[in-house]
Amino acid sequence: MYLVAIAWLYVVLMMAVAEATNTNGTVLGAIFTFLLYGLGPLALVVYIMGTPGRKKALKARESADLEAQKAAAAASSTEPAGSGEATAEPVAPMREEA
Repeated sequence: MYLVAIAWLYVVLMMAVAEATNTNGTVLGAIFTFLLYGLGPLALVVYIMGTPGRKKALKARESADLEAQKAAAAASSTEPAGSGEATAEPVAPMREEA
């Protein structure tokens, strides 16, 4: 994908150089040619083509966070280990009065 992007930028750069060196062309026209034919559309295409990779990275990050939360919850369980043992909580929860 990056090879096509580099090739497109090269073509647009050559178009801009031709615009700037032409007798009827201007440097401002060359800059707009490069921006509007090159960088603008290329940025849009690269962003759209990178969407599946970003989604995959987001899912991987979310699943890693979920696994870390599960591991942390399993390691710091507040349930008693057996009968007659106190919980690991430092303060007993307060009862709500109805």
